[in-house]
Amino acid sequence: MSHAALPSLLLIGCGKMGGAMLEGWLEQGVEQVVVVEPYAGATAAFAGRVTTVDSVEKVPAGFSPAAIILATKPQQAEAALPGCARFAQAGALFISVMAGKTVAGMTGMLGGDARVVRAMPNTPAAVRQGFTCCFAGEGVTTVQKALADALLSAVGEVAWVEDEGLIDPVTAVSGGGPAYVFLLAEVLEQAAISQGLPKDLARRMARRTVAGSGALLAASELDAAQLRINVTSPKGTTERALNVLMAPDAWPKLMEEAIAAATARSRELAG
Repeated sequence: MSHAALPSLLLIGCGKMGGAMLEGWLEQGVEQVVVVEPYAGATAAFAGRVTTVDSVEKVPAGFSPAAIILATKPQQAEAALPGCARFAQAGALFISVMAGKTVAGMTGMLGGDARVVRAMPNTPAAVRQGFTCCFAGEGVTTVQKALADALLSAVGEVAWVEDEGLIDPVTAVSGGGPAYVFLLAEVLEQAAISQGLPKDLARRMARRTVAGSGALLAASELDAAQLRINVTSPKGTTERALNVLMAPDAWPKLMEEAIAAATARSRELAG
């Protein structure tokens, strides 16, 4: 891929998610990247490959990015966004990965004509296995939507929704989903230890079982339910365990309640 495969970008915030996306863009080839990040340690891995400044106000005056990626913490938005108004006036695309910040809220801080895509990626983006769901606000052009798709595809799969309200359950399921999977590995390890397995073996077994199952799921065209059935021999050990996990008040009900709670919290943050 050519060096100018992606246009000039302004990245605001270079934490775990911002850094994961930046690495993906650099791998694809990008014309120029300016990173706004007050903590120097966060950009150390990108020394010599990007231009870094510690505030929006210090972005070079002649720099004209095609897209501004808002990867700062939501509580820092009010400090960072007003300084980006000049880019909104120039017609640049804004892609926000900040949880809970609505398109309306961001355009209010950037100026009424700002073109904003709201996106919710997840942490497997760090290994280019992420999933990002997006909503395009008013005024976002077809070309800009394609640019957002290209930028976010650099770290995994991308999907779009037509209703911004769906970003809240997306946040609960996909944004928080890796934590639920890591919890599964954690509790599998502890359960194995409680049955007498050595700690090191229990850890290796739990991690590889979860990771390998995820890889199998990704490689298979079968529904997740069918893959579960394929592992479950009638009257066998797995069936006995699933009878506990799938009881009316057990795992399925708890997961539904957990997703509902996370969705509600996302909506609170947006308010």
